[in-house]
This record gives sequence, C-alpha cells and structure tokens, in this order.
Amino acid sequence: MKEIFLEIHLEPLPEGGFLATSEELPGLVAQGRTAAETLEIAQDVARKLIESYLEHGDKLPPKLGTAAPVSLETRIPVTIS
Repeated sequence: MKEIFLEIHLEPLPEGGFLATSEELPGLVAQGRTAAETLEIAQDVARKLIESYLEHGDKLPPKLGTAAPVSLETRIPVTIS
C-alpha cells in the first residue's frame, strides 16, 4: 500500500465548522464541525477519489506524482481551558 502526502487547504466557515479543499486533487471537498473531523473526512474523500481514478483507468492529477515531501510541517488544534 502506497502513502502520499496531499496538500489540504483548511478554512473556518462563517457559519461554523470547517471546509477542506485541495488544488492537488480536484474534486476534493470536505466539511466538518471541527478541524480534526474535517481532515478525517477529507482523507476519506481523497482515498475514494483516487480509487475511482484507478478503477476507471484514468491518469491521476499530475501533482499527485510529486506529492511525497521529505518532511512535513503542519499545525494541529490544541484546546486549552
């Protein structure tokens, strides 16, 4: 099983919750109540989109071929009281 790192744009929504999209994988749109939930949904959507590409014999978007960085920096939400 191959693992890739996909760049995700995560933004808070004015009405609450978060929206995730990716320029590297067109069609990836995920929405959730929390950032963590949204990223989890985005991961599932990405997996299903990629599986669909492969099942139909379609070429993967070009950026996915180079989406494996040597290191990864990210921010995680930490709730404090």
